[in-house]
Amino acid sequence: MDPKKLHRSNTDKMLCGVCAGIGEYLNIDPTVVRLLWAIFGLTGFGILAYIAAAIIMPVKG
Repeated sequence: MDPKKLHRSNTDKMLCGVCAGIGEYLNIDPTVVRLLWAIFGLTGFGILAYIAAAIIMPVKG
């Protein structure tokens, strides 16, 4: 059994696939992650966190 790995999705993505990758990792709908990230993004820090995650997280391959 392979361990779960956090990655960006290359199939279900709106911008960079970060939220879809997190949704796959946590076994929840990516739309829920996107909504939570949008609320978090209103603080300003969420935008920087998304950019950092898009750079750091590898693409599922």
